[in-house]
Amino acid sequence: MTDDADTDALLSRPLFLCGIGGSGMLPLAMILKGIGADVAGSDRGFDQGRDAAKFAWLESQGIMLFPQDGSGIRDPRQILVASAAVEDTVPEVVRAQKLGCTRHSRAELLARLFNAAPERIGIGGTSGKSTVTGMIGWILDQAGRDPTVMNGAVMKNFVSDQAPFASARVGKGDAFVSEVDESDGSIVLYRPSVAVLLNISHDHKSMAELRDLFARFVTGAAKVVINADDDEIAALPLAGTQATRFAIADAGAEIGIAAGSIVHEPAGITATVEDRRTGTRHALRLRVPGMHNLANALAAIAAADATGVAVNASVAALAGFTGLRRRFDIIGTSPGGITVIDDFGHNPEKCAATLRTLKTHEGRVLAFFQPHGFGPLKQMGRELACVFAHELGKDDTVFLCDPVYYGGTVDRSCGSAQVVAAINQQGGCGEYLPDRNACADRIVALARPGDRIVVMGARDDTLGRFAQELLDRCA
Repeated sequence: MTDDADTDALLSRPLFLCGIGGSGMLPLAMILKGIGADVAGSDRGFDQGRDAAKFAWLESQGIMLFPQDGSGIRDPRQILVASAAVEDTVPEVVRAQKLGCTRHSRAELLARLFNAAPERIGIGGTSGKSTVTGMIGWILDQAGRDPTVMNGAVMKNFVSDQAPFASARVGKGDAFVSEVDESDGSIVLYRPSVAVLLNISHDHKSMAELRDLFARFVTGAAKVVINADDDEIAALPLAGTQATRFAIADAGAEIGIAAGSIVHEPAGITATVEDRRTGTRHALRLRVPGMHNLANALAAIAAADATGVAVNASVAALAGFTGLRRRFDIIGTSPGGITVIDDFGHNPEKCAATLRTLKTHEGRVLAFFQPHGFGPLKQMGRELACVFAHELGKDDTVFLCDPVYYGGTVDRSCGSAQVVAAINQQGGCGEYLPDRNACADRIVALARPGDRIVVMGARDDTLGRFAQELLDRCA
């Protein structure tokens, strides 16, 4: 199964994944199942009847699902896998403690699988991890490397009738490609042979904590790929690290973009990639738009180069990269000329990248933002307000509903109303409607030909359906 005897012993025991339908748990479940582990699980969404198709597909893969009432924990040999956010009062946790079951976090188990692989490509950074992971996975697939890929989003290139929720790919090659998360500090558990660092900006932790975590991540790797355009990365103590630098603006980076070669398209971007080590140039055409995706492509090219894939081969592969679900995902355009886009933007940097991409073209923007929790809103609400106030134009409007909330204890002192007030105080145009459906009614009433409606938010798989409903109503 792996190159690690302890990991093999762990995988010989039945695994129970609490929250198995989550964006991090589902791909882990598929990788575990793909390498022969006994996998079962529970999920609050399953109990509530949300995302029935996803859970039906999991069951079709031979994964037994249980209500989240503790009934799935039956054997002391079982290993409970749950994120650090799962509280001790959750029935599975209570039952596992009574039976004396071993508990691992999602990150701990994923890190063990990752670290046991012969070639390990870890992608870190505040934003862009999922897209770069998908790009590297696609490049290695096209190069015949048959990689295993662990992602937090559905990779459209790997979607099929048999794998409609392809946020993971199980390969037989040596390479294991995975995004690695800094939000819970677990990034330090991973031992990549190639560490990719995209950017550092305020998100779930303080900047001081993030700098320390990312520095520890890259300094432990044999090969490092870093973004030379990011000032925070440039300030990290990386003395002695042999790094390949990529950049759009920094002319000193080993892999960059030829001046004046960037052309924005409504659903893509083109540019000329320069490999300054060899003096060669390569025409790149992406089917995903925005400067952030151009930077993501350079990161993927540099990372693949570190594994032995030639730059020209990576550029050719990326021409066929179709993107990720809910990453500037163009749902469609109504007969009346209103385009709806579904996007995962949930922190300041991600939201800014999406809005800047929209503003490279003419047309009013009606942005809907559903915060992914009260805690994150308290942590970065001020910066989010600044993004919406300054990245959108005078004719654009952003609509916020209440944060997504699935239960548990949480400080609810900072909500969407305060963020909208801050947007308006800074000269932007924001509207707060507590109910998401009320936001939809307001957006549909305002929408006119030429508008772009963008739906943004995380931790809620129904947002994609919400975007589709908006498009249907604008028909």
